[in-house]
This record gives sequence, structure tokens and C-alpha cells, in this order.
Amino acid sequence: MALFSRRHVLGLGAGALSAPLLRPASAVDVSANVHGLSVFGDLKYPADFQHFDYVNVSAPKGGTFSLIPSVRAYNQSYQTFNSLNAYILKGDGAQGMDMTFAPLMARANDEPDAMYGLVAKSVQISADKLTYRFTIRPEAKFHDGSKLTAHDAAFSLTTLKAKGHPLILTQLRDMVKAEAPDDATLDVTFAEKRARDVPLYVAGLPIFSKAYYASRPFDESTLDIPLGSGPYKVGKFEVNRYIEFERVKDWWGAELPVTRGSYNFDVVRYEFYRDRDVAFEGFTARSYLFREEFTARVWATRYDFPAVKDGRVKRETLPDETPSGAQGWFINTRRDKFRDSRVREALIQAFDFEWTNKTIMYGAYARTHSPFQNSDMMADGPPSPEELKLLEAFRGQVPDEVFAAPFVPPVSDGSGQDRTLLRKASQLLQEAGLVIKDGKRVLPNGEAFRIEFLADEPSLQPHHAPYIKNLGTVGIEATLRIVDPVQYRARVEDFDFDMTIERFSMSATPGDTMRPFFSSQAAATKGSYNLAGIANPAIDALLEKIIGANSRAELTIACRAFDRVFRAGRYWVPQWYRTSHPIAYWDVFAHPAKPPRYAQGVGAPENWWTDPDKVARAEQAK
Repeated sequence: MALFSRRHVLGLGAGALSAPLLRPASAVDVSANVHGLSVFGDLKYPADFQHFDYVNVSAPKGGTFSLIPSVRAYNQSYQTFNSLNAYILKGDGAQGMDMTFAPLMARANDEPDAMYGLVAKSVQISADKLTYRFTIRPEAKFHDGSKLTAHDAAFSLTTLKAKGHPLILTQLRDMVKAEAPDDATLDVTFAEKRARDVPLYVAGLPIFSKAYYASRPFDESTLDIPLGSGPYKVGKFEVNRYIEFERVKDWWGAELPVTRGSYNFDVVRYEFYRDRDVAFEGFTARSYLFREEFTARVWATRYDFPAVKDGRVKRETLPDETPSGAQGWFINTRRDKFRDSRVREALIQAFDFEWTNKTIMYGAYARTHSPFQNSDMMADGPPSPEELKLLEAFRGQVPDEVFAAPFVPPVSDGSGQDRTLLRKASQLLQEAGLVIKDGKRVLPNGEAFRIEFLADEPSLQPHHAPYIKNLGTVGIEATLRIVDPVQYRARVEDFDFDMTIERFSMSATPGDTMRPFFSSQAAATKGSYNLAGIANPAIDALLEKIIGANSRAELTIACRAFDRVFRAGRYWVPQWYRTSHPIAYWDVFAHPAKPPRYAQGVGAPENWWTDPDKVARAEQAK
């Protein structure tokens, strides 16, 4: 069950590039262009490449692709929407709005972090790497036919830095300014010692029309359709129910190397459901056509409806080679009752993953240990000499286990109530001063130890129930509160919860985008993703090591050192992950044989297409 994923908040970066570079100035004097950026300067595709290897350039255009949300970013929700502004804190932004805007550069999903020109045809970088000059394509335009210029890009970056979602503000903190000397030239200046990945984050942000917002406030939740420049524009929609995006038939960027073979559907439609079971029934009734399945029970038991049996619905399991990331119950350490790490470890000991996986999830999952799960950035065994070199500065400030094998969640006997683990949980609570009084666990101040789990949908009840039962066995009074998505998001953004489930994953090249999840600054920033309230000087220092790494080897070492300190903090109760994407779809589509390694999800709808022969067969079968 994947509960959160990030499409736009990418762990990207800007490494040393091989082009000759000169000093930054108001008129940047440079001697060479580069056609792409990557963290460490390595690019798979040459300047004259024609298309990404993983697309079908002969894919026909047409048809409708419909789905329910499976990823979100910034203010978006899985279950609802009430705003077409998806880049601020207010409101619930509509899924898919990113398709209506064109950024400076686009990701290559078969490389860890590379980006190539979209609105910008090239970029020049000063010798000190503090000024990036983007050259804007003359053919770029907005959907109303007006020209997209560097002035629009400068306005967009400046506005997002001042009024964007708190996560955007955090990640743009090292962007000093964005200026447009003329229509074709955008100069972006960064702070000294800027985070490695900020320039690539900047290159992936949407570009808004300066003229459109001259008479409109940017930071307001609104249902007015913004003026875009991307491959799609907003079509029909009904708040909280569905939204359609229509392909721009004469889109200016359709034949660029970074877009050729992509954006093939005439209509992309998102359907919204408040309940997962109702959403599944909607799929069986063909209310939408594509579904990635996140519930093992449903995948194992409910795909036996007639359309599956007669072949009208296809099921596939596609590989997921990206870092699987972190999923678990995050513990709000801002609350006094969770300040002691022994209390938090007791909560880990009380969760019986083996029973939950076997009984509720049909054995489909493996236990998560690390936020870098399924990657070589995850710590394992004793620290290497290179890791120890980073960690020695914190000896005495972090638990001794940081200098040994990293913490691994316990393996239960699978009974659902492993007495050995529950005894250990009780012992930890007792050592932390939480004693049993009148059959209930009480805090050192004499108050009963109560935990409220916060959730926004009832499908999570089966996973909470056995855990709550085990907590009761050790004297903790735990309850599950299910609220509507709007209230849930408001409470989480205000850090008004004890424990809640979240999932996030790091990119293959993590960098500055780790700050919103782990930094002390983010812990004090409402709306950030640092749900646990992690405010640890060692973690802050290691974040800087990750962000400042000059090679992939340095990055890997810094991530492993960070992982050891994070896991020693017991900030979450780790849950589970899987290394595949179970998908089902009504058999009218075709797709590349294998999704690119670093794609979010399975590359749908971006790289899929409607198969006319399958559509014809489907019509004949009616």
C-alpha cells in the first residue's frame, strides 16, 4: 500500500559540467552551451538526440486515458480537489495540473537525475556555478498564442519563491534571484554554497504567464483555469468528482526530443473517490480505465470479475527499480509523550509485521528498514571507514549503535502477539518512566498514555486494528480516528496528530529535497513533510554532506551515514514495501515493454497510447 509519492519534488542537482565556464555578471559572459544538466555532469543523450529511448515515437495520438490519483505533490489530495492552483498551500489542488505547464527542462527517466531542454533550448553556467543562463526557445508560447518569454520564467520563479507552497519555498531558499535581460535570456543566481540540486529543481518548476497574473493574485485557491503552456489544458471538471485535460493539438513543443512519443492521449481524466472499495467497484464498471493496485488483499482476491476472466481487463506486474523509500507510522516527537526514544522503540516492538503481512496482505510485502530501501544508499552492517570518518564528529551526541550495525525492526513469530517482543516493549516503557497504574500505562506526569492514529480513509482499519490491540496489551490506550481528506490535510499540515501513516521516496540522487522531510528547519515549518518533527543537529549536518557531495560515491557514503543516525532515532514505525507495480487496465492501451528505470510509477499516461486495433475489438465485443 503506497500512500504517498512525489512526482515533482525531485532529488535532483547540478554537478560540475565539462563546458568552459567564465565569471557571473549582470551580462554573463560564457563560451559554451550545454543541452542538459545532471548532478555529476554525466549525460546519456548527446546534443543531437532525437528522442528518449523508452518512448514509441510511432505511437498514435488519440483516445482517453482515465485513472484515479496514485501520486501527489504540494497541496494535492488523493480523494478530492477544490482548486486549480496546485502550487500553493491553500486548497486541495487538482491532480494533473502539471501537464498544463511547460518547465525549462524535462527529466530523462532512464537516467538517475538528468534533464534536457524543453522551454529552454540550452543553459550556460558561470565558472563559480552560481549563475545559470537559460536560453528560451523562440517557438515557446502559451495556450492563448501569446509568446512565452524569459520574463515569464523570471516572474514564475520569483513568485514561487515568495508565495509558493512551503515545500517550494524551502527548496528555493538558495535561489537568490531570477532576472530576464531580454525575452530570450533568463539568468538565475544562486547563493554561495548553494545546494547541489537546486538548479535542477528550478529547471523543473512550472512557468506561469506574467501577463495573466498581472490582474490576479497568485496565492489564492481558485477554480479559474490558469493560462498554461504545456501539452494539455484543463477541459471539463466537476469539483470533488473528476477533471479532464485535453491535449493541445498544435502544441508548440510536440516535436522536441524530450516530448516526442509522449503525451499521446487526446484526453486524460482523473476520477476522485472518497473510499477505496467504491473506487475499485468504479474500475470494474469501466468508470475509469487504468488502475495501479496498492492493496494486496484486493489484488489477490478481487480481480475475478467477468471482464478479467474474458480478457477485456489485463493484469500485469511491472518492475520497480527505484528506491522504495519510507512508509510507516510517523511519530510526532513534538509531543512530550514521544520525546523519549525508548517510548518510540516500544511502539516499534509492538507492531507485528509478519502477522500483518501474512494475514492481511497475502505475503506480498517485505519489511521496510530505511528511507533508502531498495537502493545502495541504505546502511548495512558496521560502518565503512569512509562512513566512520563522517560519523566520528558526532560520537557522544548520537546513540552508540550508530557506530555498529544499523537498527533493524524486530522479526516476530507471526502469531500476532509475540510475547517476547511485547515484553521488550513493556520493559522499554518502564525504563522510560511509564509505569502501569490500575491496568493502564501512565506518563511520568501521571496522565494516561493515549495514542490517536489519524487517517483519512477506512481501508486502513485492518492494518491498525491488530497494532492497536497489541498496544493495549502493554497498557497503551490507542484509537483510530478517520476524518475527511480536507480535515486530515489541515491537521497534518498543522502537526495536529500523534501518529499517522505516510509514504515518501527519495530520488536516485537525493539532495536538497531531503530538507523538507528531515531538517530542523522543516520541523518548525507548518505544511512541511517532516511529520516526525526531527530536529537533530547530526542529521542536519549529514544533510549538508549529502547535499554537498561531489561524486556519486561520496553521495552514497553520506546517505549511509545519514541512514544510521536516522534509524537510531526511532522516528517511525516502519511498515512495508514491494519492488513491483501491480496494474490493471481495460485492454485498449499499449505501452513500452518495460518502464524506464527511474520513472515515477509505470510511465502512464505519459508514455502509453491507445491501440486502435484493441479499441476496434472492444467495440465488436460489446
